[in-house]
Amino acid sequence: QVQLVESGGGSVQPGGSLRLSCAASGFTFGSYSMSWVRQAPGKGLEWVSSIISGGGVTSYADSVKGRFTISRDNAKNTLYLQMNSLKPEDTALYYCAKGWYTTSVSGQGTQVTVSS
Repeated sequence: QVQLVESGGGSVQPGGSLRLSCAASGFTFGSYSMSWVRQAPGKGLEWVSSIISGGGVTSYADSVKGRFTISRDNAKNTLYLQMNSLKPEDTALYYCAKGWYTTSVSGQGTQVTVSS
């Protein structure tokens, strides 16, 4: 079955950076678009970014555009999210998801906390 395992979260100060990873298994990773989704404390799921199967097209939520970069390594079945210039409002549980512009998550997520 589909398995998505997120990692790389942590606690950083405002302005810091983190790189999230998502290890995928149970499906042909290179054939699917993938997304990152987050859930801030007390709020609903928010779509963050998507990338097509080949990696040549990406899309970002306005709230992260210019600060976050989504990428993938199809040979390693791994999705990435490079997060720079982090803000306190980026604090959330981050999930990866199979599909384009989706908020359908199934993994455990990885916690990102941005605080001084």
